[in-house]
Amino acid sequence: MSANGWLQIALFAAIIAGLAVPVGTWLHRVMEGASPPGERVLGGLERLCYRLIGADPTAEMRFATYAGSVVAFSLVGMLLTFLMLLFQSHLPLNPQGFGDLSWHLALNTAVSFTTNTNWQSYGGESTMSNLSQAVALTFHNFTSAGVGIAAAVAMVRGLTRTDRAGTLGNFWRDIVRIHLYVLVPVCLVSALVMVAGGVPQTWSAFIHATTLEGAEQTIAVGPVASQVAIKMLGTNGGGFFNANAAHPFENPSPWINLIQMLSIFVIPAGLVHMYGRMTGNIKNGFAILGAMFALFLVGVGVCYAFESGWMGGAGNWEGKETRFGMAASALFATVTTDASCGAVNSMHDSFTPLGGLVPLANMQLGEVVFGGVGSGLYGMLVMVVLAVFLAGLMVGRTPELLGKKIEAKEMTLAAIYILVFPTFILLPSALAAVSEWGLAGLNNAGPHGWVEIFYAFTSGTANNGSAFAGLTANTPWYNCLLAVSMFFGRFAMMLPALAIAASLASKKTVGAGPGTFPTDGPLFTGLLVAVIVIVGALTFFPALALGPIAEHASLGNLY
Repeated sequence: MSANGWLQIALFAAIIAGLAVPVGTWLHRVMEGASPPGERVLGGLERLCYRLIGADPTAEMRFATYAGSVVAFSLVGMLLTFLMLLFQSHLPLNPQGFGDLSWHLALNTAVSFTTNTNWQSYGGESTMSNLSQAVALTFHNFTSAGVGIAAAVAMVRGLTRTDRAGTLGNFWRDIVRIHLYVLVPVCLVSALVMVAGGVPQTWSAFIHATTLEGAEQTIAVGPVASQVAIKMLGTNGGGFFNANAAHPFENPSPWINLIQMLSIFVIPAGLVHMYGRMTGNIKNGFAILGAMFALFLVGVGVCYAFESGWMGGAGNWEGKETRFGMAASALFATVTTDASCGAVNSMHDSFTPLGGLVPLANMQLGEVVFGGVGSGLYGMLVMVVLAVFLAGLMVGRTPELLGKKIEAKEMTLAAIYILVFPTFILLPSALAAVSEWGLAGLNNAGPHGWVEIFYAFTSGTANNGSAFAGLTANTPWYNCLLAVSMFFGRFAMMLPALAIAASLASKKTVGAGPGTFPTDGPLFTGLLVAVIVIVGALTFFPALALGPIAEHASLGNLY
């Protein structure tokens, strides 16, 4: 560890804290304002989009219509991507002549990018054509992020509306505005910055070069910057190259590395402030943001401590890029798994056992420590509902959140949300660990091999997409099971969250009384952190004990 390393972590946290308010204010104007920033330029295009899709942006939607639109929009995009990948060799913009993907890999990839997971059972530069990278995959990088933000905004509306109609807004208006006023313009600027920093952006074929020693070399290039910009801003994480953000063409320098990390957290942090503005309780927003920062700082501190050899030694440099250093590698690993991003600038499989436990545990907390764009906020709000319910039980009063009573229906839906997550992690992990096909993909035995399997299904269900890369997962069994985990980890958790919002939207607001638990102070922040940690710890601790904890114990004093 070094003072410079801690300074890097503190600087990153300070920048995100500083950006949360202006970004949240901007998102609030875009999603709820009558005149969003940039309407003079983009307003005509917005109205054209509504006409092209045949949508009335003023029509309010109840839960069934809003949720149905989300699922239908996602499934259509998933089907088109599956077909594009299945027949890749017959489509244009394929200068390398890459062949079609197998049906199970095409299915896995289509589900992965549709659900904002971006799990990759392939090497991007050796599998995907330029068309597949720039259209099929980058399309979902935008739309999956947009769907997540729309769902989060809809859930906040459920907490704030008092007309008792149970409406959540208009999905088509939300998705159009998110793209036109947020994702596309920011990514356009970000991509230009990436190009200026050395990230390629070209439709050309791979470059064949002769080295000074006379050897022949093939240099993979393509439309990289445009994909990197949205994969970070949209917390997608899928790399153009197999090495992801550890590749010098995707992440060429420390300052580009910083921009990419900031891109991952900036919208999730801004959405929390947007929530505070929409609810009229900005202090409650700051209390939730404080819980996120507390969990983030503990995680990055533990990861950096174990990777840097805080108990002595030079630290664990295996799998890390020297151009970033130890602190930036630990910070990136924590950021990418606190959010549902999954991009990596170092290999998590090479981390120390307890250093590698941090990204694993980050995902198992439910991807609510900032979390994915949108999914982090609605996941955290489910935890807020649970925390408020527990507080109500303590004082013997019906729990309330922002004046809405939390009753049996909301708690049933919250329980479904909480139970879906471990179900699609633990069951397939256990199945793979005792099956011939599951063990055949391992490159390591013992606790580390178990972590490789456990991490894969955690990453898939959490819609993260990072991996302990020692696992060979490009097989029919792994591709199909991971596709199931990714699909249910997205929609079987998003839909209960929207249902909670619709239920609360139909309720009247009651005034705060002497027994109302305050949700805008450090006491609530502490309770929220405790609920998140306890739910995750009680669920996954036995499996963690068999993996990173057992591996750490077996190494004695090495770390």
